Amino acid sequence: MNGQIAEFWQRKKKLLAGAAVIIGVIFFFFYYRADEDAAVKNENEQWTQGTETMQSVTDQQSEKEEPLILKVDIKGAVKKPGVYEFTQGDRVTDVIGLAGGLSADGDSTQVNMAQLVEDEMVIYIPKVGEEVQAGQATSAGGDGGGAAESLININKATLEELQELPGIGPSKAAAIIAKRDELGSFKTIEDLKLVSGIGDKTFEKLKDLISD
Repeated sequence: MNGQIAEFWQRKKKLLAGAAVIIGVIFFFFYYRADEDAAVKNENEQWTQGTETMQSVTDQQSEKEEPLILKVDIKGAVKKPGVYEFTQGDRVTDVIGLAGGLSADGDSTQVNMAQLVEDEMVIYIPKVGEEVQAGQATSAGGDGGGAAESLININKATLEELQELPGIGPSKAAAIIAKRDELGSFKTIEDLKLVSGIGDKTFEKLKDLISD
């Protein structure tokens, strides 16, 4: 009887030992996988946070480093008149330099070379001997009208406003108004040459200062 009992417990012990091993393997597998998944998740979170931080720094640097682009229109006695791009802090002398410098007959004495440029600014360089009214050499834009507002509209200008143009006195201003009334309006600024006393030479001085 005792031998049978001992044999019975011997078989049970083997079964229990086998079950314990299986349970241990299962526990180790799930514990290891859970720990591994947690490590991978933590690594992914750190990578994501690092990427977001780098992107944020890059965006901030881009905002700081991106300069404000200003477009300036330079006309008159320069070698390469036209519209040029500048950044905040540039001055009229920089604009003239990019336009190739003054032409042989350019007169810089009537222009503030140290003036800071503004977006939509119009700079007119007169020729030597040509007189321009104060404020005509450089006019700032950015108020909504841009360069057009700095020009004299030959279809709307009064007698006094026309006399602000270089070489236009009371008699020529009156002649312009008379021709305007005769035509109904000037179709283009070139029509100004239809006015008696305004030829090609005078028109060249005026074309960058007028609009129709």
